[in-house]
Amino acid sequence: MNGLRKLGITRKRWLLTLHLLFSAIMLGVAIVFLFLSITAANTNDEGVLQACYTMMHMLAKTTVRYSTIAALATGILLSVWTPWGLFKHYWIIAKEVLTFFFIIIGPIGMYWWTLRAVTLVSSERGHAVLDPDFIVNSGQLRIGIVLQIVSLVGLFAISVFKPWGSRKR
Repeated sequence: MNGLRKLGITRKRWLLTLHLLFSAIMLGVAIVFLFLSITAANTNDEGVLQACYTMMHMLAKTTVRYSTIAALATGILLSVWTPWGLFKHYWIIAKEVLTFFFIIIGPIGMYWWTLRAVTLVSSERGHAVLDPDFIVNSGQLRIGIVLQIVSLVGLFAISVFKPWGSRKR
């Protein structure tokens, strides 16, 4: 029995380690998006502008998507395989709501906003920054990046502090 308990603890620790790693990747990529968007907003070089949006789009297609899926999967497994459960505690429900919000902004929003930016910069070259569609899209992208970072930091804080106790049965 003791060996089985140790195996369960080890499995939980490995799963938690993976969950933390994928979550850290998500936050790291969001910070990279922030730096690339600041660079794009402050450059007059068409090549730099194209490179910033192309890199953000590549990250949105790959790293953002896969790290989000992996963090979501490991988070669900941690909830199901531990006493925390999926709906037993208000803080876990809050994380689920924030995660849904993050998925809309992260893998979905970032993909489309960066695709639109790459398309506009490619078709209009140096004149893209004057296009109203580009200006609106860039603003939406920047707001999305900030909301993404805020939601991730919120998820981390909720995980650490575990506010709002358990639900009444």
